Amino acid sequence: MRSTKIYILENSSDFKIKLLQWAQQFDEIVWLDSNTYSQQYSSYDAVLAVDAFTAIQTDHYTGFDKLKEYQEQTADWIFGYLSYDLKNDTEQLTSRNLDSLNFPDLYFFQPKKLFFLKDNRLEIQYLNMVDDEMEEDFLDIRRFPSTIKVPNDDTSCGKVKISLRISKDVYKQKIQQMLAHIARGDIYEANFCQEFFAENSCIAPLETYYHLNQISKPPFAAFFKRSHQYLLSASPERYLRKEGSKIISQPIKGTAKRSQKEEEDKRLIQDLKNDPKERSENVMIVDLVRNDLSRTAIKGAVQVEELCKVYTFPQVHQMISTVVSEIHSKTSPVDVIRTTFPMGSMTGAPKISAMEIIEKLETSKRGLYSGAVGYFTPEGDFDFNVVIRSILYNEDKRYISYTVGGAITAKSDPDKEYEECLIKAKAMREVLEGI
Repeated sequence: MRSTKIYILENSSDFKIKLLQWAQQFDEIVWLDSNTYSQQYSSYDAVLAVDAFTAIQTDHYTGFDKLKEYQEQTADWIFGYLSYDLKNDTEQLTSRNLDSLNFPDLYFFQPKKLFFLKDNRLEIQYLNMVDDEMEEDFLDIRRFPSTIKVPNDDTSCGKVKISLRISKDVYKQKIQQMLAHIARGDIYEANFCQEFFAENSCIAPLETYYHLNQISKPPFAAFFKRSHQYLLSASPERYLRKEGSKIISQPIKGTAKRSQKEEEDKRLIQDLKNDPKERSENVMIVDLVRNDLSRTAIKGAVQVEELCKVYTFPQVHQMISTVVSEIHSKTSPVDVIRTTFPMGSMTGAPKISAMEIIEKLETSKRGLYSGAVGYFTPEGDFDFNVVIRSILYNEDKRYISYTVGGAITAKSDPDKEYEECLIKAKAMREVLEGI
């Protein structure tokens, strides 16, 4: 059982900064921030969950069954992540590529302390065992500064030197191999990714996340900490949301750079809207998502609410579609995730063939990248992002990583695909290398 208190804040933006600093004392943190991005499907501006009372950690083997049991038995708020390699639990697949981060395949925890922000209203929910700490915690949070300094050369970590896991020439060769698979009819589309990394390096996780979030201001930002392992995510993409019997998926496919010149920026939006390659990428994934959602949906209840709409973010323009379905009241929320995971925007079509080819051509294990971070409510609703535009950090191993990729179709040009990867990597590179 939880105790609840409501506070009305004078300045919610300042309080968010204070709250995230206060949270750093805990070994388990999930912070989810919409950056006040206005959207139809949203419950909160920001959510913070800290301090595990119970937790589940597992590899992919029967991972979804274990999560389902944990979610049903806990019947409370649980927060955590699903790694891409849970694909090996849903299909006869493997993940044998290099893994230098060593995150568990699945991790969720039941937080002792929860904070929900909406406009200037703060709701705090504490498990009864710690509810006597509410007032003191609130006062402690307010004592923190309302600014976070961006890392600079004077820090003990200094600048990070990023290395490429594969060269541009090797990348282009692998795209040619992907195109050969498409020409043979093995696949129509696949998402091919490459890793950028730094060894024997360190970062200040909170300051790095704050800098990344300030640059990107995405609607699905996340800061995750589990002991020495961190995710700093500036994700623009929702994977899946459940509101009662309604399921919402919002895949992104189609990216264009921004321009500082207003007229040119408008032209870039129109070019993206009318680009046949980008639209075909998006439509293919919409078809895949419709098929995935139909596995748990009431017959005839899968609908496309929005197709190929272009949204603008500080770094890029993105083409986003919204696909919804209705499920029976007795359908397990975990089963809805199980039958749609991994998300189509990060795999390809047909999904299983695409994942098999991805595994052969990529050189790094994806792990948490192209997985999902989010939460389940006590009622069984959920909301998860797609882990892209993100920095992963293993503090003990002094290893930093970010991965970027793009959809490869028959019309893909290897040089343009590589350029798109660099556009997507820009914010992470700027934060880590100061470029």
